[in-house]
Amino acid sequence: MSFTLKNVRLADGRKVNVAIGGDRITSVGSEKHGELIDCDGLMLLPGFVDLHTHLRQPGFEQSETVLSGSQAAAKGGYTAVHPMANTMPVSDNAGVVEQVQRLGEDAGLVEVQPIGAVTVGLDGEKLAELGSMHQSRAKVTIFSDDGKCVSDALVMRRALAYVKTFNGVIAQHAQEPRLTQNAQMNEGLVSAELGLAGWPAVAEESIIARDIMLAELTSSRLHVCHVSTKGSIEQIRLGKARGVQVTAEVTPHHLLLTDESARSYDPVYKVNPPLRTQSDVEALREALIDGTIDVIGTDHAPHPDEAKECEWASAAFGMLGLETAASIAQLVLVESGKSNWARLAAVLSVVPAQISGLETQGQQIEAGSFANLVLIDPKAKTVVIDGGASKSNNQPFRGMELPGRVVHTIFRGKFTVRDSELVGKA
Repeated sequence: MSFTLKNVRLADGRKVNVAIGGDRITSVGSEKHGELIDCDGLMLLPGFVDLHTHLRQPGFEQSETVLSGSQAAAKGGYTAVHPMANTMPVSDNAGVVEQVQRLGEDAGLVEVQPIGAVTVGLDGEKLAELGSMHQSRAKVTIFSDDGKCVSDALVMRRALAYVKTFNGVIAQHAQEPRLTQNAQMNEGLVSAELGLAGWPAVAEESIIARDIMLAELTSSRLHVCHVSTKGSIEQIRLGKARGVQVTAEVTPHHLLLTDESARSYDPVYKVNPPLRTQSDVEALREALIDGTIDVIGTDHAPHPDEAKECEWASAAFGMLGLETAASIAQLVLVESGKSNWARLAAVLSVVPAQISGLETQGQQIEAGSFANLVLIDPKAKTVVIDGGASKSNNQPFRGMELPGRVVHTIFRGKFTVRDSELVGKA
């Protein structure tokens, strides 16, 4: 397959033609060959990479499957996703992570790179088969018990030391369990007024501080999942200043929503970690802009209707995120006037690919690079609908008008989304 994207705008402001042949970019400039596709007014960026996705399969197919999650990812401009290990059975061995990878290959819409569990069964006690998962066909490099914290300091130290042998990463869900028992939302003024059990910021910040010291001790790589508080940012900033190998992510919902949303008692706003204060949101935005926070991870967490259409206390934690992440990134980084498209490409594509070691993703747009790409109409306005391509409908941005629209997604040189519609298997 050969085609040319005519008159696209790159993140550096250049307006060029980008020719694609097979799975590669063949030229960037004035050359044209194959089918000519008019892209005037569209931004061309490297395809997005999500380090934090829940695809639910195997075990929870009523919420999402690798296929439906891949469809949602492609619609959101993603060409690679990293599904978390809290499946059933848990992705704590080579057999399960290889199964997830094969399901991704069968779907053929994005690169599905599984994340392996840190501990057996996510129970926080015994290390999972980290080495065999890395040596498997899935080539796992990131390990996480996401949904649960590796709260035992000795287990965390051993995990960090083990993955250092192959330059792996431990991605921590920072939540001190003893401080968050029965917690329902952010601990603060709103929780006190609503009478809901509070979730203190220190429960996150204390684990991050401890893990940064452990990463420093072991000279290993730590990735902090879904950072949500101003104090957490301060800990990460201090760690980076000392040269610790720590990276961090923020979710789209923590960049936009606050604990004020809980006043509606709508469980769609119940999430782990909880929505925080406006002060935290502003600090997270600034940290994303200045590089303290490295990437945006969606924490796309689909749930069936019955898990959300119930009382707040009984509802599941989690929100959808794959199809709206780019728009929220554009709002925070570009529309605000505080950053630019190059930074957006970095936090959604280039840096997450580097953290994971995905050599064919997040590449510069130049001749010879793999054609994993997304084209966005930056002037479009999109009103968010319920679930989109996902099997679930727990969409916290429902009814909001957000900037930008993914027009085309190209995975390995083939359209997975064209004119904002799914094309099918690549």
